Amino acid sequence: MAKQTDGRSKDVKRITRTKRYREIENDLRQQLEMNGTCGKFFDDMIDDYMAMYVTKTLLVEDIQKRGTIVTYNNGGGQSGMKKNESVDMFNKTNAQMLKLLAELGLKANAMLGGGDIEDEL
Repeated sequence: MAKQTDGRSKDVKRITRTKRYREIENDLRQQLEMNGTCGKFFDDMIDDYMAMYVTKTLLVEDIQKRGTIVTYNNGGGQSGMKKNESVDMFNKTNAQMLKLLAELGLKANAMLGGGDIEDEL
């Protein structure tokens, strides 16, 4: 039987292997269990949340690396500065994550365990 390859990027693999990723995923599952919310549908929603967590983390890394304003060159002789689209995408992803937590009946502050919000970044 042929070995299946993992088609995820090395950055996605790196993030999903972190202790923080595992802790957040485990905490979400524990909160659902404590609330008596179980089932494949809810497992899938947690998978969606964790996929958004990976996206959000990649966006934060991009913003930290390139900044909020980036240079562009369209190859047609036009160049200049524009806002980093990762900033808007970060805000939208973060808002969607909060909506998903609300749909699951969970609270973000319960996940943080009293830690500093800066620990996330």
